[in-house]
Amino acid sequence: MNLEAVLAARLAVAFEAVAGEPVDPLVRASQHADFQSGAALGLARRLGRAPREIAADVAARADLTGLATAELSGPGFLNLTVDDAVLAAAYPLDPPPGAKERIVLDYSGPNVAKELHVGHLRSTIIGDALARLLSWGGHDVVRVNHLGDWGTQFGMLIEHMSDHDGDYSLSDLTAFYQQARVTFDNDPDFRTRARLRVVALQNGDPATRAMWHRLVEQSERSFVADYERLGITLTRADFSGESSYQDQLGSVVDELTAKGLLVESEGALCAFPAGFTGRDGQPLPLIVRKSDGGFGYAATDLAALRHRTRELAATRLLYVVGTPQANHFAMVFAVGRAAGWLPAGVTAEHVNFGSVLGPDGRMLKTRSGDTIKLAGLLDEADERATAPAVGIGAIKYADLANDRRSDYVFDWDRMLAVTGDTGPYLQYALVRIRSLLAKAGAAPGPVVLGHPAERRLALTLLGFEPAAAAAIEHREPHRLAVHLHDVAVAFSTFYETCRPILGSPSRLALTARTGETLRLGLDLLGIPVPDEM
Repeated sequence: MNLEAVLAARLAVAFEAVAGEPVDPLVRASQHADFQSGAALGLARRLGRAPREIAADVAARADLTGLATAELSGPGFLNLTVDDAVLAAAYPLDPPPGAKERIVLDYSGPNVAKELHVGHLRSTIIGDALARLLSWGGHDVVRVNHLGDWGTQFGMLIEHMSDHDGDYSLSDLTAFYQQARVTFDNDPDFRTRARLRVVALQNGDPATRAMWHRLVEQSERSFVADYERLGITLTRADFSGESSYQDQLGSVVDELTAKGLLVESEGALCAFPAGFTGRDGQPLPLIVRKSDGGFGYAATDLAALRHRTRELAATRLLYVVGTPQANHFAMVFAVGRAAGWLPAGVTAEHVNFGSVLGPDGRMLKTRSGDTIKLAGLLDEADERATAPAVGIGAIKYADLANDRRSDYVFDWDRMLAVTGDTGPYLQYALVRIRSLLAKAGAAPGPVVLGHPAERRLALTLLGFEPAAAAAIEHREPHRLAVHLHDVAVAFSTFYETCRPILGSPSRLALTARTGETLRLGLDLLGIPVPDEM
């Protein structure tokens, strides 16, 4: 039940009667009551009446019977106190209502032949939480892991591999790539052979393709292993490499050219979407085909966009990618819209996010300055935490509890604390609830609210639906994470001040409702809960 929405709907009728036109009642949670409406203050000048007079008129007209009582406060606020019977009633934890869409959700996006590292952490965690939330909300979610598996670098790597036959891990491939890069930069003969390998790869040479497939398969196995440890729902069926769009790039160029959207510039074919300029004030190009005839990221992203709306019939595209790519995606979306690949009713959105920082406020790296591998990060979590689920929960919650647009500091000591705004704190609350319910001799019964902590917990629990709905609507998982922390805090106060719980069917019912809310909420965020802590 969305109390805020229900109260707003009731008050809206009264405000419209008083103002003579629709008015947003501006109902918000308040420290002075359960909720508060301040809309009367904004109407005073327009209606030529005192705010308190308007608020009193609205209160007299509003039908709040069986829902809440309204009390005039301050210069013209309406303090709203929800009836105890409403708070005591049991409500299902149902998804929010609304139209459902087919959504392609693009997240994680590692590169073949390179291990997952901390730079993939936020896209993977945020993207997976959104996939869970949107699926629970009734949307048809198509997960896409857009792998970097094509391009010049694979010519270098495959040529290097041809000189080092045998079995090797993904970490070996990472080292191979670094070695191949050095050789490419310093050995003209190797550079020539590497470029010929690219041609052979593009033309389907069997031996070259076989080595490339080996790279892809080895990488995908490693990615899936890391995803499983982290509790990510991506599978190999969701992998969609850049290579899968290669046979579509020519038609992308042809279609854009036919629609007059490409211009030749210094030998390259470029789109110049309106409104994008460089530092010199000149129109900024989106290079679709390079001067050497090759295709860059823009061509692949345009082909993927067209495929997702035409072939996958998506009505919304979400790209969970770091903030630095904002301009690139804005230009791709603008060109896609101009080409008719984002028709009316179909939207594309860059779900951007900030960086993971170390305690020094800089990008999180090892002491030697190397990028931290995700597997190594998970190993350290296992070592530091009391159980793997606790370590994973700490990592995920530290990310999801923050507004995704902001950077956050990766601090093991703070993240693993069982007090404060942390994953282990929420996990511990649910473990405690499960333990209480297992020990209970009586069954939960009707809820009777007597103590203020009981009432506060019941009211907080009813905030789940609006929090989940806001997380889905704004693609902001932190809205749900913050609510779950509020639930855990309210339960902690209830637990400390409302004993005994085991002998009270009413309090057991409140405990059980809290457990159901935390369980569902943590699952929607992808945060596991251990059996004991």
